[in-house]
Amino acid sequence: MSLYNFPNLLQVAKDRNFKAVGSFNLHCLEMLPAYFKAAKATNSPLMIQISTGTAEYLGYRLLVDSIRSLSESEQIPTCLHLDHCSDIESIKTAIDAGFSSVMYDGSHLDMAENIANTRKVIDIARPRHISVEAELGAIGGSEDGKAVAMEDICFTTTEDAKRFVDETGVDMLAVSVGTVHGLYTGKAQIQHQRLAEISEVTKTPLVLHGGTGVSDEDMRRAVAGGIDKVNVGTEMNVQWVGHCKETFEKGKVNDSVRKFLIPANDAVAAVLIEKIALFK
Repeated sequence: MSLYNFPNLLQVAKDRNFKAVGSFNLHCLEMLPAYFKAAKATNSPLMIQISTGTAEYLGYRLLVDSIRSLSESEQIPTCLHLDHCSDIESIKTAIDAGFSSVMYDGSHLDMAENIANTRKVIDIARPRHISVEAELGAIGGSEDGKAVAMEDICFTTTEDAKRFVDETGVDMLAVSVGTVHGLYTGKAQIQHQRLAEISEVTKTPLVLHGGTGVSDEDMRRAVAGGIDKVNVGTEMNVQWVGHCKETFEKGKVNDSVRKFLIPANDAVAAVLIEKIALFK
C-alpha cells in the first residue's frame, strides 16, 4: 500500500465520517505499533508526523520503510508527514526518502519570504504528489527546540491568510488562533470567530498546532469550524516516558525490555483513541 498525501487521506477520513484528521508525533520506533493499534480500533486513517530531529535520529528511510510496511500489513491508509521544517534541503531529503507530506515552517520570516520559500517547496513536492503544509502567524510554546515566548505570539489575520493561500496554493495552512506547542498549564483560549473567518476566506484545510492543551469541547468546536488537521505530540510523549520511568524503576536488569515498554505503548494507544474520537 502506498503512503497517502494529506488531501487523499482527508478524503478517506471524510468518507468514514470524520471531520478532521489527527496528526500524531512519533518520538521513537518502539511507539509505532500503538499508533496502528489505535487507528484499527477507531476505523480511522492514520497520519504520523516526524520532527526533523527524530528523522535524523532514526533515519528518513527507516521511518518510511517501517511505516509503509505496517500500513500495508494492517491495511490502514497512512500519511507520513515531516513536521516543522525550516530547511529546504531536509525537506528534499524527506521527499526523496518517500515521505508523503511535508511542512515548510517559515512563520519566523516576513510574509514575502515565507511565501517565496513555501512556493519553492511546492514546486519540488507537487509534481511528486506530496502535500505541503505551511504556517502563518507565531504559535507560542516550544516544538523540537524552536521556542516562541508567550509575549511574541502573533495571531493569524484573515487578510494575511487569504493572501498567503492565494499566492502559494498550499495544501494546508497552520494558523495561530490561541493554542501553544508543548505542555500547557491552563486551558487554551481558541479564537473561534477568527478561525471561522479564516476558513471562510481561504477555503483551504486549516491545521491546529498545539492540540495537547485543548479541551474536548473546544476541540470539537474547532474541527466543526474549519480545522481539518489537528497536531498532537506532547501528550503521547508524556504518557510514554511516564510509564517507562515507572516500569524501568520496578523492573530487574534481566527482564525482557518488552515488559517495560508494553504499558507505555498501551497508554499511547489510549491517548490516540481518545483524541480520534473528538474528530468525528
